[in-house]
Amino acid sequence: MSTAQSNTAPTTETPPRPRRLPPALRPYLPPLALYGAAKLTGLLVFAWLLTYAGDFRRKDPRFGGGAHWWDVLSTWDGWWYLQVAQKGYHPEPLQPLAPGGQFTAEQNSVAFFPLFPGLIRAVSEVTGLGLYGAAVLVSVLCSFVAAAGIHAVISTLAGARVGAIAAGLWAVAPAAGVEWAVYTESLFVAIAAWTCHAVMKRRWVTAGLLAFLSGLSRPTAAVLIGAVGLAALVTLLRPDSRREHGVAAPLYAAIAAPLGLLTYIAWVGWSMGGPGAYFALQREAWSHYFDFGAYTLDVLRNVAVGRGDYLFAFSVPDLIAVQLVVALPFLVALMLRKRPPLVLTAYTLASIVTVLGTQQMFGNTPRYLLPVFPLLLAPAAAMSRLRWPSLAVFFSTAAIASGWYAHYVIFELGIP
Repeated sequence: MSTAQSNTAPTTETPPRPRRLPPALRPYLPPLALYGAAKLTGLLVFAWLLTYAGDFRRKDPRFGGGAHWWDVLSTWDGWWYLQVAQKGYHPEPLQPLAPGGQFTAEQNSVAFFPLFPGLIRAVSEVTGLGLYGAAVLVSVLCSFVAAAGIHAVISTLAGARVGAIAAGLWAVAPAAGVEWAVYTESLFVAIAAWTCHAVMKRRWVTAGLLAFLSGLSRPTAAVLIGAVGLAALVTLLRPDSRREHGVAAPLYAAIAAPLGLLTYIAWVGWSMGGPGAYFALQREAWSHYFDFGAYTLDVLRNVAVGRGDYLFAFSVPDLIAVQLVVALPFLVALMLRKRPPLVLTAYTLASIVTVLGTQQMFGNTPRYLLPVFPLLLAPAAAMSRLRWPSLAVFFSTAAIASGWYAHYVIFELGIP
């Protein structure tokens, strides 16, 4: 044996260490695990209920039907978003319908804002998924970003345990079934939560950019934009905060925030022949318009005496919506006791006024209020006193039940 051979020691390779999650992301594991487990449980119960009833097989694929249970998740508004993702917009002046019907003008895809269908198309092109698969992927990913944002906001105010519980509560909230469907709730809440978090941390440039994006996602972004603008204005008016944060960054946030919404509304008006075309389309083709609460009062009056003599009457969703409306004053009062920052207070109160003051499907009130995540602050804080075994029992029960009240009710017993 040669000297070189005798002096050569066998080498052993050190196995690669498993990659660890960055420290900044570790606090988000518990809330996201809780959120994901609750959502998956609810979705599976929803799938079982749909299959058991089988009613979706006899419905129009555009209006709550399909060949498979998962097709239901892309119906109603989801159908419109997929149409925009596939074909783009085709704006034209309002087309009047024959008198005597519920609507007075033809529906048009420009009623649906471009950010969500744009993301669907982009994800489809990049991944090779079909538009439906891309849409569900966008919603699911955005829902986890939203849950993380809710956790970030609430934990800043009340601690990590409360933040995790709040993320779990959002998974089982009434109408939470749209969070993993072809709807914009998850996208908007992801933007809204992180916008509020940016304002709370005085990251004004980030807040302005996110609020700008929110204006491209849905018209109700106006309440978030207003909350950002109000917080920026108060910062500019107070000498101490103005000295601390300067003028440029809050001013930028206040100016940038509304530009996305204003740009899209202006484009619709220019394309359809009138500055108020978007609002006319909503009123005449969908019967959605601000009426200072007249419709909400009419529904509450009818439901209280067991009647259905009002527009868009759906007994089971409407009853759940009434219970939520009755609970709102208590939830708001409890939230205000926690003294949340101005941006959260303004966003919450403006959202509630907008929802209850608008004529739209009353049974969808839980869905319209789903973005008002600051209302989860007080319940999550109260539940944080429970031990984890008790919380496990609650969330297991709520997740199973949510397959009915948060999924099946809105998709099969009403119109989401």
